[in-house]
Amino acid sequence: MKIFKFGGASVKDAESVKNVSMVLQSQGFTKCLLVISAMGKTTNELEKVVELYFKKDNYQTEIEKIKRKHIEIAEGLFPENHAVFAEINVFFDDIDSFLRRNKSPNYSFVYDQVVSCGEMISTKILSEYLNEIQFPNQWLDARDYIKTDNSYREGNVDWTKTEEFISSLNTEICYVTQGFIGSDDNNFTVTLGREGSDYSAAIFAYCLNADAMTIWKDVPGVMTGDPRKFSDVTLLSNISYEEAIELAYYGASVIHPKTLQPLQQKAIPFYVKSFVDPTKEGTKVGASDKNQHEESYILKENQVLLQISTRDFSFIAEDHMSLIFGYLSKYKIKVSLMQNSAISLALCLEDKFNQVDELNDELQKIFKTKAVKNVSLFTVRNAKMDHIDKFYQEKNVLLEQISKNTVQMVTQ
Repeated sequence: MKIFKFGGASVKDAESVKNVSMVLQSQGFTKCLLVISAMGKTTNELEKVVELYFKKDNYQTEIEKIKRKHIEIAEGLFPENHAVFAEINVFFDDIDSFLRRNKSPNYSFVYDQVVSCGEMISTKILSEYLNEIQFPNQWLDARDYIKTDNSYREGNVDWTKTEEFISSLNTEICYVTQGFIGSDDNNFTVTLGREGSDYSAAIFAYCLNADAMTIWKDVPGVMTGDPRKFSDVTLLSNISYEEAIELAYYGASVIHPKTLQPLQQKAIPFYVKSFVDPTKEGTKVGASDKNQHEESYILKENQVLLQISTRDFSFIAEDHMSLIFGYLSKYKIKVSLMQNSAISLALCLEDKFNQVDELNDELQKIFKTKAVKNVSLFTVRNAKMDHIDKFYQEKNVLLEQISKNTVQMVTQ
């Protein structure tokens, strides 16, 4: 089987949905499973619904706006009496009904039950459209196949159960399913983390022993830098799993960090290609004697630099480190870069759930801390050290780290 993943930009409106069918036509629509994200900015819009709900504000108006958008997309794809319109109404009625019944104060739990509806609706629309134009497929609810724990908003996959369920699928037909979501033992929805649809595709690829997995983006492939942030970037046509994992870890937004490991374990080739021009080569990730090691640039914005030291100028020892990382885990805060000396520890942090203030409050009971918000982490991978000075131009560098072929700096 082949696994194709289409992100929100590739299904943002009726014309984009039609373009997906053109991409499939160019690739051959047989024995494949499509993993689809929510349409356009729907995830952001549903996040706003959850915020309004917890503020006890008028979230119903926001739901109605999102529903209207999806109906307009469907009107550009289906005749007016098509059953898909009733399906769309049911999904949005379910959101409203859940929020009216809900008694849980757990923000992350409510978030997952609401925000996941974006993927449910987008896949239903795409699946129905493909069937309408004679691309036969079966719609799957990913929550019946990807099983997780109850770490809402950051679900951990139960690989034993997930592989058992997914491997039961008929690999002779085509499917359309959702990215980003799974379910726990109580069948409540659990999301896999923001931008987790790539990871969903890799889970299906791994469990189905897929021939290949392709992510369709609005860029030509993996570039040596984000063309919106850096000039003179070029396409990386072939890179190894290891290089792709490093780029993703450092923050290359074109690949989700968790995606590569399941594919590498079974040596499943991974492609990043453009849905704008599907005939172009794109990037191949896998084992190859053509793999490149080009100088690449990554900018992770909206980071927090947290500097920690002991109150009595004693060493930052193993017991201190264990305590600090326990708090990081508690607040689901990721470390992008760390540097320690005898009496201090500097951490560049990614605070996805806006909990760094709570973390800082906990640490200040024991340590002296200083938090600098809205910093950026600039990484140069495969850096050419003979012209390293150019990376420091016009930057206020708060922290730097240089290894054999990687330069990293926290800047303000």
